[in-house]
Amino acid sequence: MQGDPITLCLAGDVMLGRGVDQILPHPGDPALAEAYLRDARSYVELAEAANGPIPRPVDFSWPWGDALRILERAAPDAVVLNLETSVTRSDDFAPGKGVHYRMHPANLPCLAAARPDVCVLANNHVLDFGRRGLAETLDVLAGAGFAVAGAGRDRAGARRAARVAVGDGRRVLVLSFGMPSSGIPPSWAAAADRSGVDYVAEASDGAAAEVVGRIRRVKRPGDIVVASVHWGSNWGYAVPRDQVRFAHALVDGGADVVHGHSSHHPRPLELYRGKLIAYGCGDLVNDYEGISGHETYRDDVRPLYFPSLDPDGGTLRELRVAAFRARRMRLCTATPEDCRWLRGLLGRISLGFAPPLADEPEGTLALRPRMAG
Repeated sequence: MQGDPITLCLAGDVMLGRGVDQILPHPGDPALAEAYLRDARSYVELAEAANGPIPRPVDFSWPWGDALRILERAAPDAVVLNLETSVTRSDDFAPGKGVHYRMHPANLPCLAAARPDVCVLANNHVLDFGRRGLAETLDVLAGAGFAVAGAGRDRAGARRAARVAVGDGRRVLVLSFGMPSSGIPPSWAAAADRSGVDYVAEASDGAAAEVVGRIRRVKRPGDIVVASVHWGSNWGYAVPRDQVRFAHALVDGGADVVHGHSSHHPRPLELYRGKLIAYGCGDLVNDYEGISGHETYRDDVRPLYFPSLDPDGGTLRELRVAAFRARRMRLCTATPEDCRWLRGLLGRISLGFAPPLADEPEGTLALRPRMAG
């Protein structure tokens, strides 16, 4: 008899800074060092021009909108998200970067509203305000009781797996690392005597073997391992062969889920040896409304992933994808038309799944392993 599955919630990029920070109860300094806009409040105005007025200040739960109801109903064993925001008062704008994201530490209850179990930090924005900003981010998150992975005060801290107890002695282990293909500067790499992110220089066989070695050192029977990787371009559905080979090597070496992110839209899903590989989960929360360009990718449609895994082998039993639409910097349940679009997209670009099914009225797509033969 099969045991109850372990259900995860996997989110892509969660950006609570800049315009989002400005509508929350404790907005930080709105000054920006961008060529495009110099005031974070301008992103609020762009969103309002596109979809209507946004009250200010909003409640801390506002950016999550209808997603909170879906999270409560799903009751996942572990929520894992890519926190693509520094949480700091620092004004040390990282040189050479065109975009910087920060959220005022007093707005941290907004993150807490989603009750994340693990915030992965190996991305191209966590050091937007320097190592002083990273230190404050780590302090604030630790003080609020959030587990983190992928960044630390030294290399050992950045590589340390986050652990979530899921009952009966089982654990979900999350390792987070990032690659230069996502825009992470090499200088952000953590070292023995320097803070930073767990930086993997390339999606090579040797790099995969090094990560697999770490997985094998921490994984014990009954554990579920999530390898969370920030990689790839912002736009496009094609997955480079080296990334496919890298993801397969992680699964071959003991990872049960590969949680990819960086792209602003969903990239292909793959079922490999019964294990889920999400090459790019897409954006979830940000202030991008009203920014033109790349409309064909439908960045306004925001997915949230709920894989249910076999507790003993980590194989995927079912994947549910909840679809939302970004409106007024808030996640709203996607329309039936949006769900049909997302169902068609995932059906075209994904491998190893039966055609997605739409469940009404919430518009959640159910994907199940394709049966052999």
